[in-house]
Amino acid sequence: MSFENLLSPINIGTLKLRNRVVMGAMGSGTAHDNATVSECECAYYAERAKGGTGLIITEVTRVDNETGVMMPRQTSAATDDCIPGLAKLAKAIHFYDGAIFVQLHHPGRQTDNMAIGGRATISPSGIKSMLTQAECREMTREDIQKLIDNYIDAAERCYKAGIDGVELHSAHGYLLNQFISPLTNKRTDEYGGSTENRARVIKEIIEGIRARVGRDYPVMLRISADEFLRESMFPFEEDGLMLDEAVKICQYLVPFGLDAINVSAGIYETMNWAWEPISYPEGWKIYLAEAVKKAVDVPVFGVGVIRNPEFAEKIIAEGKVDGVTMARGQLADPDWVNKAAKGQVEDIRRCISCLNCMDTMVTNGMKGEPFACAINARAAREWFYNDARIDGDGRLVVVVGGGPAGMEAAVKLAERQFKVVLFEKEAELGGQLCLANKPPHKDKINWLIDYYKTRLKKLGVDIRLGTAATQKAIASLTPYAVFVGTGSESIVPASIKGIDLASVCTSTDILTGKVKLSGKKVAVIGSGMTGVETAELLETQDNEVFVVEMADQIGPGASWQSFSDVQARLMKFGTVFMPGHKLVEITGKGVELEKADGQGVSLDVDAVVLSLGVKADQTLADALAVDFDKVIKIGDTKCVGRIANAVETAYAAAYHLI
Repeated sequence: MSFENLLSPINIGTLKLRNRVVMGAMGSGTAHDNATVSECECAYYAERAKGGTGLIITEVTRVDNETGVMMPRQTSAATDDCIPGLAKLAKAIHFYDGAIFVQLHHPGRQTDNMAIGGRATISPSGIKSMLTQAECREMTREDIQKLIDNYIDAAERCYKAGIDGVELHSAHGYLLNQFISPLTNKRTDEYGGSTENRARVIKEIIEGIRARVGRDYPVMLRISADEFLRESMFPFEEDGLMLDEAVKICQYLVPFGLDAINVSAGIYETMNWAWEPISYPEGWKIYLAEAVKKAVDVPVFGVGVIRNPEFAEKIIAEGKVDGVTMARGQLADPDWVNKAAKGQVEDIRRCISCLNCMDTMVTNGMKGEPFACAINARAAREWFYNDARIDGDGRLVVVVGGGPAGMEAAVKLAERQFKVVLFEKEAELGGQLCLANKPPHKDKINWLIDYYKTRLKKLGVDIRLGTAATQKAIASLTPYAVFVGTGSESIVPASIKGIDLASVCTSTDILTGKVKLSGKKVAVIGSGMTGVETAELLETQDNEVFVVEMADQIGPGASWQSFSDVQARLMKFGTVFMPGHKLVEITGKGVELEKADGQGVSLDVDAVVLSLGVKADQTLADALAVDFDKVIKIGDTKCVGRIANAVETAYAAAYHLI
């Protein structure tokens, strides 16, 4: 497929893009501590420009360092000392013939109070975010004028730095979104009330930019065309901003100097409609961009789990959008565009929507580190993994285990031109991925398995399926090094009375199909992601499910977005959640539980499914260490974790091998 529409040029105002693929903004946490552009940030974005992307839009960029701070190491354009760094970033992108916009941003009520010295956040009407619960005050007219001036000043700094254009972030519940939404704007002055009044702040920012730097400097608007409040788990009594009014806002603003519109959806309280978990299908919200495109005469870009160039080509060819915006897709594979252009679609490492990037945006951000992609260990670390040594010289390396860690290690080692022999005791590659893809809505996991199979085949890795890696078999190869990714096994506490009854199995038994239950009352013990996903699979198999959790809250340690997505579907099934209940005993009738206050609870069930976590299988690795000098543990064998842990430990070990 030639992708002639996707790869054709397009103009945003006076700027000509080489294709219609836009890298959407994501808070990467790659800036310096003082919010200026770092070498790490330049390398991260330059990698995507090198990969062929038409337009790169940087992460949320501050226009106000006093009230508008969203996260540590967040880029700023709020002061003149930011200009040299922005210029360096522009130069890096232009070196690879790409274009770059800076996304100008203020979080408003979605600011963390602690990020701004404990002060109250600001918003049009002082209404708190139900999610963050940050203290909030209503903006004065002076505050509004300062905000407008800050946006204009920041745009001028970008212009002076050689940045190709700016995007005004009026989506995802941030401050400009708070002005245009009837949910958060209850003002009675000229900045509230009618649609035009609520959009006045954006209008005056656009007019101010035009007055300052001229009509030829591209300005794009990002907008949540539907806040999806009716879908939220929070109790809203109104619908907020919806598509019909969002279209009117775009129609109103374009004549004042907008050059393009980037259409998204959702706010913090409806986060899963902004940054979708794995269950959301490709292109599910393109209809929002399509509606905007029909109403305006500037380019409109659509977003929404776009992973495949064939799909992107189709929606552009059909006239639904003028181009596509992808953020996570290019985090997973910076060469997405080049691979499509070369007809190497099968080599694209497609984002699996696991949301590790969003989770680490918070956890890593608090530590002053960049966010991380679960399936691309090099993402946002290009400055560190930067030498790409090709020095294997045909030396033989054995990899034990065909799970994500083993496959990642084998790929990287083969790219370095080591001769790789991979042992997998099962009849297929995938390891734990072959369990992760079994619950409902988890089919994107298969994309990762397919990617690895393709790469391993093209790299000529010697794959030995259905073959146990014995010490004798490994010794016969005289390997230079042995990478061991034998994974983990389910925890089954022997101390629990009745644990060995026939009615007891593990989540692994359910996911592999070793144990099949239907028409039964089932207690799932443990409410982590594996537990609730197993519960959903059991519900689809006509079982009545009880999810039992010892902790006070369901889903301890789970990714909030992914967990809430599954939980919402389980609630529709009628699944019973039982937090604060410790498993004491398994009987012939069910389970005996104990609440925190010592009260006993009997639950009659037909079957018990244990989902209490896993423990590393290090038996082979420890045995091999006696006979071989270089035995390297990867994935769960090194440290039990998720896909991200498997990929990162394997990549780092294969990269480091000397």
